[in-house]
Amino acid sequence: MLPAQVDQRVLGYLGRALSLELSAVQLYSTQAVLVATWGLPEVAKKFRAEAGEELGHAERIITRMLALGVAPNASQLRPVSLGQNLAQLLEHDYAFELDLVSLYTQASAHCARIGDRENRMLFESLLAEEQEHAQVLLQWQQDMQ
Repeated sequence: MLPAQVDQRVLGYLGRALSLELSAVQLYSTQAVLVATWGLPEVAKKFRAEAGEELGHAERIITRMLALGVAPNASQLRPVSLGQNLAQLLEHDYAFELDLVSLYTQASAHCARIGDRENRMLFESLLAEEQEHAQVLLQWQQDMQ
C-alpha cells in the first residue's frame, strides 16, 4: 500500500527512470561485447564502465522507490540499438542520453512545482550525471571526426 503523501506522477517518473536506466545497462553491456568482437578492447572497457554507472543510477532509483513503499518495476525495457561502426553506436547512445536528460528535467520540474524536495534532489542529481554523459559522448563523436 502506498503512503498517502506519495505523488502519483513522481511514482510514474521513478518507474520510467528505472526502465530507462536498466535499458541503458542493457545497451552499454551489449555494445561492450559487440565492440570487443570488433577488436576494440579499450572501447569495450568504456562501455562496460558506462553500464556500471547506469546500474548505479538504477540502484539509486530502486532505493528511493523502496523508501517510498513502492515495489520497483521496470516494465518497459527498450530494444538495444546497434550499428555497423562505432560512430553509429555513439549516435544511438547520445540520443538515448538525451532521452534521460529530458525525463529528469521534466521530473525535477514537477517535483519543484509540488514542493517535493527529496525526489527533486534525486532527479536533479541524475540529471547532472546524464548531462555529463551526453557531453562525453558528444565530445567522443567530435574527436572521431
